[in-house]
Parts: sequence; C-alpha cells; structure tokens
Amino acid sequence: MQPFTTLAAPVVPLRLANVDTDQILPGRYLRKPRSAGYEHFLFHDLRRDDHGEPDPEFVLNKPAYATAPILVADRNFGGGSSREGAVYALVDQGIRVVLAPSFGDIFASNAAKNGLLTVAIPRDVIERIWEVAEADPEAPLTIDLAAQTLRIANEDAIPFEIDPFRRECLMKGLDDIDLTLSHSDALDAFEAEYAARYGFRNPT
Repeated sequence: MQPFTTLAAPVVPLRLANVDTDQILPGRYLRKPRSAGYEHFLFHDLRRDDHGEPDPEFVLNKPAYATAPILVADRNFGGGSSREGAVYALVDQGIRVVLAPSFGDIFASNAAKNGLLTVAIPRDVIERIWEVAEADPEAPLTIDLAAQTLRIANEDAIPFEIDPFRRECLMKGLDDIDLTLSHSDALDAFEAEYAARYGFRNPT
C-alpha cells in the first residue's frame, strides 16, 4: 500500500449527498474480477443518462475533473452495504482522498485499509472547496496528513481530525497484512517461549 503523507492536487467537486456504495459501484459489477478495471464501473449509473450514454453534466465526465485525485462530496458518503469494491473503484480511478461532512462507518474503515484517506470536515468548508474548484478546476487543495491540515489554494490552513491508528497506517502504507507482519519478531518470540514452556513444536 502506498504511504500517504501530503498531496497537493485539483479536486472533483461532487455536489451529491447520500451517495451509497451501490451508487459508487453497482452490485452487478461485483462479479467482475478487479483486473477488469473497477474504475470503469465507478459511479456507473450516475454517470449515464436514461439511454446509457455518458452524461456530459456529471462531474467526472468533464475533462477538467476526470483525473483529479481528491473527491469532495456531501454528507453521508459511502453509506449502505459493506462492499469493499466501492473503495476499489475509487482507488483504481486514482482517487487518494475523499472529503465529506460524514461517511458510512464501514466504508471509511475499508478505505483506510486500501490507502484511501477519508476526512470528515464541516459543510461550510466543503462548500468553499466546491466554489474554488468550480471557478478554477486546476486550483490545488493541499492535504497534509502529518500536520492534519488542509489548505484551499492559498487560503489559511484548516485543521482536521482523524483516528490516530488510521493516520499511522496510512502514513506508513500498512494494510492489515503489513500490520500483522510488522509484529513478526514479537510473534516469533512468543512461539519460541511457548514451545520452551509447553514443549510445543511448530511443524514448519
């Protein structure tokens, strides 16, 4: 998992609330292998009109925002089912950060385990970011995870809160497997002590 420290980049201003995991990645695409490219299914039904054609008004269909790595949405982003594929679709699209006033709890947990930073920030800050991004799609938003601040263009830095454990894992690039392996010395020491005490022999 790629460590996250700082990022200064344009944003995708997604002016939608209650975007659930089925809207992020419709359930019918969960049968696809990830090698198929989950980014192709991201917001699939939201991005298309009633005839199945790309909707030119949907923000990610606009060339100015198509590759921005920071998504800024409205409240309750990622509610609904616990499907991890919703996070895969965002990550495969190149999204590294999602900002919103609130998130689905399981979505936020899945995000952190896949290197996707989610930050809950006040609605008025969200609105300001949208305004700047819509006026200038190239305006950078700077996320400093070490300092726990974000900066809109050249405006003052704004602090944010994040769970310390999630912050540490993201900054070190640790997923669940990496986190377990980081304790391998302690695990080996426990096995050796257990074997000496109880006569246990590890067959490996």
